[in-house]
Amino acid sequence: MEPILARHRATQDSLLPILHDVQAEFGHISEDAIRTIAEALNLTRAEVYGVVSFYHDFRSQPDPRPAIKICRAEACQARGIEALMPAIEAAAGARVRVETTYCLGLCSVGPAAMIGKDVHARLTEGSVGDLVNSL
Repeated sequence: MEPILARHRATQDSLLPILHDVQAEFGHISEDAIRTIAEALNLTRAEVYGVVSFYHDFRSQPDPRPAIKICRAEACQARGIEALMPAIEAAAGARVRVETTYCLGLCSVGPAAMIGKDVHARLTEGSVGDLVNSL
């Protein structure tokens, strides 16, 4: 945790970048992490917890399942993502975590999804099943 805090010490408004880095490294933001971050930034635990609980990307418990982020912004909706959701959820089952995100920046080639740092565009029922099964 200390390297993450050190990386952001000189940065103003560093709470969100710290939380993202903690989430990425540990898979969740624990009570101990909240306490350590609060102390380092001279915030109350309630202030840090409020931010963690407000944003759906942050988890307080680890989830070992792989995740696929599905863009459900207006452009992807116009390109048919909602019609693909039943196929995505069926392929994912309980094995893969399906997360909603709003805009991956691929509006002209949607519907789009993200796995890790890789983005996938022009999704179809077949390609979505292949993506989910690749996890």
